[in-house]
Amino acid sequence: MAATYSSLTQALPVILIAAAAGAAAALAPHLVPHDRRAAAETTSVGSSGAGRASSATTADGLRRRIGELDARLRDHPADAAAAVPLADALLRLSRATTDSRPVGRAETILKGVLEAEPAQYDALRVLGAIYLSEHRFRDALDAARRARDLRPSDAWNYGVMGDALVELGDYDKAFDAFDTMAAMRPSATVYARVAYARELRGDLAGALDAMRIAGESTPAQDAEARAWYAAQLGELYLRTGRLDDAAREYRRSAFFYPEYPHAIVGLGKVKAARGDRDGALALFLDQLSRTPTLDLAARIGDLHRARGDAPAAERYYQLAEDLAGPAAAQTEANLALFLAERGRKLPVAVAIAEAVAAKRADIFTEDALAWAYYKAGRITEAAAASQRALRTGTRDERILAHAAQIAAAMQGRKAGRQEGSNSGQEGRKSE
Repeated sequence: MAATYSSLTQALPVILIAAAAGAAAALAPHLVPHDRRAAAETTSVGSSGAGRASSATTADGLRRRIGELDARLRDHPADAAAAVPLADALLRLSRATTDSRPVGRAETILKGVLEAEPAQYDALRVLGAIYLSEHRFRDALDAARRARDLRPSDAWNYGVMGDALVELGDYDKAFDAFDTMAAMRPSATVYARVAYARELRGDLAGALDAMRIAGESTPAQDAEARAWYAAQLGELYLRTGRLDDAAREYRRSAFFYPEYPHAIVGLGKVKAARGDRDGALALFLDQLSRTPTLDLAARIGDLHRARGDAPAAERYYQLAEDLAGPAAAQTEANLALFLAERGRKLPVAVAIAEAVAAKRADIFTEDALAWAYYKAGRITEAAAASQRALRTGTRDERILAHAAQIAAAMQGRKAGRQEGSNSGQEGRKSE
């Protein structure tokens, strides 16, 4: 992993030179819906030229474009020149609203094109991004590899492959794919991936630098992308304790795209970090009314619990569980971590975490598994999973806090065993 990370780091100056020369044209940014992880992209630039989407990505611009392309597609259902940019616009809308329904529709549209023309390249390459958004990472990896085989010179496919591999926990191969993408086509999405690679390795200052460049490399008319990058900068500033800088970036995000969910939730997190529980609660409740998620409901429940309102906290905790959907449908360990952190339904938390970890081995899944084991009293298994969660050198505060508590529990258990052994030896001597 060190070699690939190093090459990503070394590639950045080269990328900057290319950008200054005008070589970098931004695709849509790398999307991480719940806490900066699962990726998605759009087709605003690139492919073979068929159906390029407009970069006017304001809320009104997206809705207008969706309406126009819908009308075209009704007349010509298999028209890739309409279907691909429509899927792009739907994917953008999904990210801007945190509503998954447009993504499902985008998948249906693209599959319709591929049924009529199985080798339709543009539809196939975007289908990989759709699968990423749906957290179908192995399907995304397969689609991206198929697209890569059809057109090895398209840097896009290496980005989608890398994103899928990151989510599956295969970081060496993921960073190799990002290196290839960086060498082939410098763009804002490359900078975002450099930022995330650095963040995974614990280099938050380097991640900030790369994400800042990603935002600066985005076209001014791409409102949604600019909002996304500003929100990601806010998140990194928040993680480094720079609350004023975080608030500024979240406000910029909301300026670029009013009511952008990542910006509003971010501003709420800043208020909570400053001790303004009422202000945070107001923002979270307002956003929950538009885009209800497990994360929002959990945060609201935590604020009520901190205020001593146990019944209200329980209502929102139950809502968080309901919003997560059936345990059998979980593709991530978010629900398991939520349950474990609040001591709820621990056997269910363990079962979900184990089921997800059987399919993917990213550090966040390993952390959720470790914490579920820990809360269930399975300390040895918790310690093993926690070590796997630490393997990239991450400085994620939650992972580190969990690891410290698990290590202390392991140390206490060893001390107890040693004390018991010594007591036994003393007993035998006295006989």
